[in-house]
Amino acid sequence: MDLSAARWRKSSYSGNDNDNCVEVADNIPDPIVPVRDSKVPQGPALIFGADAWDAFLSTIR
Repeated sequence: MDLSAARWRKSSYSGNDNDNCVEVADNIPDPIVPVRDSKVPQGPALIFGADAWDAFLSTIR
């Protein structure tokens, strides 16, 4: 999957510590949500289904 146009963001709760964060690409059309390790931005991304991602967010909020 080509994620070269992905716009990655991290949680505002992450603060300035860029070494221990995950980033989410929020401009990719449904039904997927790519997530990657901020320490290795050129590394692989985990791809979640939109429903699974929504369930995850509901659980942690």
